[in-house]
Amino acid sequence: MSIDFTARENRPGKIIALHLNYPSRIAQRGRSPKFPGYFIKAGTSIANTGDTIERPKGTELLAYEGEIALIIGETTRRVSPEEGWSRVSGITAANDWGLYDLRHADKGSNVKNKSGDGYTPLGPEVIPAEGLDPKALRVRTWVNGNLVQDDDTSGLVFPFGQLVADLSQLMTLEAGDIILTGTPAGSSVAQPGDVVEVEVDAPTAPGAPSTGRLVTNVVESEFDMAAFGAQPQVDDNQRAEAWGSREAAGLPAERSTITDELRAKVEQVAVATLSAQLRKRGLNNVSIDGPTLNHPGRRILGYAKTLRYVPNREDLFKSHGGGYNAQKRAMDSVKPGDVVVMEARGEKGTGTLGDVLAMRAKVLGATGIITDGGVRDSAAVAEVDIPVYSNGSHPAVLGRRHVPWEVDGTIACGGTTVQPGDIIVGDDDGVIVIPPALFEEVVNDGFEQEQQDAWVYEQVKAGNKVDGLFPPNAEWKAKYEAWKQSR
Repeated sequence: MSIDFTARENRPGKIIALHLNYPSRIAQRGRSPKFPGYFIKAGTSIANTGDTIERPKGTELLAYEGEIALIIGETTRRVSPEEGWSRVSGITAANDWGLYDLRHADKGSNVKNKSGDGYTPLGPEVIPAEGLDPKALRVRTWVNGNLVQDDDTSGLVFPFGQLVADLSQLMTLEAGDIILTGTPAGSSVAQPGDVVEVEVDAPTAPGAPSTGRLVTNVVESEFDMAAFGAQPQVDDNQRAEAWGSREAAGLPAERSTITDELRAKVEQVAVATLSAQLRKRGLNNVSIDGPTLNHPGRRILGYAKTLRYVPNREDLFKSHGGGYNAQKRAMDSVKPGDVVVMEARGEKGTGTLGDVLAMRAKVLGATGIITDGGVRDSAAVAEVDIPVYSNGSHPAVLGRRHVPWEVDGTIACGGTTVQPGDIIVGDDDGVIVIPPALFEEVVNDGFEQEQQDAWVYEQVKAGNKVDGLFPPNAEWKAKYEAWKQSR
């Protein structure tokens, strides 16, 4: 059965789209939703097979998402998940297009990036739901004849009946309403001139019914984006999400120096041991001297996120100290696994951190904060429960001695140089900076040294004298190796 969904009499009252559902897509995004999350698309975004979609001038990230669309067959309110599928009259193919260049303007609503004209093509055929197994459906997408998406509904996180039931708890679903049920891995960016096709079928059902291919032609718009509206804005995170991965977007791999295996080893190695390993490699000036830890017994490990303050000068503080200054930008741009490292020139006579910014860093996933200056509201900062190294507490505000100046530059903190991306490790003894290229070998050798030192400690505890044992001579090394082999 073919339906022209663009005709006024057939246009659904609501188009409700689901964010994540297929395990393959969830693995790509690295987010595991506990409950379904939705957004609404405009009815005027509906298109038919063979229609065109325009990529606005000056944009780059128009992305396709092949999906299964559920068509509600009757008025539905407060049904159970077991009843939900029975309220679906049919299914069809859908392409949930989105313009990632405008996601920043939507604040999560998806209004501008998902509801442009032609952004929800449906069809061409509708498969009646009666007799279909909702766990035995398939969705496939082709770009210029190449298969790019191929998945089925057997492992959905949120079954179709649950989606209908969940939505019906707060809103009345009406006949003709559409629910877009999520896209599998393989969603990516289309270019002007591309032809994108989506097909939904039930390959194991009698007759293997199919919607046929829903065809969309991508073209470049002849119109510029209006200056009075939000302008295109993308970054590498948006590119990676639109293309499906950093690799597909042509971007370098995410930080991968701190592997789970190395992280586990660091937990068992003292910073003093790692410092000794760096000294063996000729690196003596790697410790951040002066700052002490506000949470004794805690450790930190992460990638350096740097912030530099310069001495206060009234004209410079006027131009750089207020508003969305470098200090606030640094905290707002923290990534999970970062350690914020601040250069304050060892100046203790003012605060460089307070509880609000400490909380911002914690919420964004920072593993610690280091400043060679002072901390304001130190008791409140301690309650934020993020490890902070500082040169002490001081009640004065930032502007007494500092101008926030630079984010993500090479800085000096506690007498050593810190570059963005350096590996920061800290415990009760203090903090050291490890060049990323040396991290793996330093940790592995430090872990081995830690095991050997623990064994030596037990030998001394048993009454053996230190001479020849610490460090072990050839005889004791042989005994240690034999002990390792026996474990």
